[in-house]
Amino acid sequence: MRYEIPGGFGSSLPSVVVLGGGHGMAANLTALRRVTDRLTAVVTVADDGGSSGRLREELACLPPGDLRMALAALCGDDAAGRRWAEVLQYRFESPGALDGHPIGNLMIAGLWQLVQDPVAGLDMITDLIGSRGRVLPMADQPLEIEAEVVGHDLTRPEDLVAVRGQVAVASTPGWIQSIRLLPDRPRACPEAVTAVLDADWVILGPGSWFTSVLPHLMVPELAEALTRTKARRILTLNITASEDETPDFTAARHIELVAEHEPRMRFDRVLTDSRYAAGDKALESYAASLGAELVVNDLIMRDGTARHNPLLLASAYAEILAESPGTSPL
Repeated sequence: MRYEIPGGFGSSLPSVVVLGGGHGMAANLTALRRVTDRLTAVVTVADDGGSSGRLREELACLPPGDLRMALAALCGDDAAGRRWAEVLQYRFESPGALDGHPIGNLMIAGLWQLVQDPVAGLDMITDLIGSRGRVLPMADQPLEIEAEVVGHDLTRPEDLVAVRGQVAVASTPGWIQSIRLLPDRPRACPEAVTAVLDADWVILGPGSWFTSVLPHLMVPELAEALTRTKARRILTLNITASEDETPDFTAARHIELVAEHEPRMRFDRVLTDSRYAAGDKALESYAASLGAELVVNDLIMRDGTARHNPLLLASAYAEILAESPGTSPL
């Protein structure tokens, strides 16, 4: 199903850059490919668990998992596109070393060894599968996330403890206060910086707030591009607080965390689900503090599952992107 942008933009659809990772990124891309064919995904590269962690350690490469998920989400809705998405996501089942590895992770890692260029390898897969957009890493080196956590050590619940590694941060029993990346001040992927600067719209979130969303603001060149770009900016909030990283966090608290990690960031729209927004009296004022208009829509899955409904999300984006700069209505 394709969503037309109200008013129509002829052949000049808006250029959109999406920043995030994991399932939040996949939800965004699944929605946005129904709205525009000028899409770039900029993906976090700090995963250290599962197949990605194993390949990262063995091959000293970027973790491919979130990049694979983005590529799969950008596959088309025709038979070929759905088959390629299935292939990329399929995991080996075996008693040996291949167990749990998705085919897409091995394809990506293999091409990286062959061409010795992460961006070129991802572009080759994009051409092969007919992806509806480009996928880029956030940085040109694998990163680690380190969080300051209160309550991680149950014997000293009030102490602030440093927790390192994406899996450890995402599964900490404590309350995350802030994050930083290791190495400090990592190099951004140049193509990602260029994409942000050239975009009509830039979208940050949804996703795991501390391990998929906020890390983009910790890469200096990327953060600078996000604050300098002439693109309009959208902050898309999660459907609800996540049980792991942000338990009991209000929607307003998610906005506050963005401001704490990058005080220069400004947005034009903050998009949230109506259920999550209900009763959050601070939400509109927090959005306004970032220069943004609050947009509240029904975005949750019809069965109540705490995930974005891609069709409802696509409709919401179509309405917002109708105001895209650099395009002229028919």
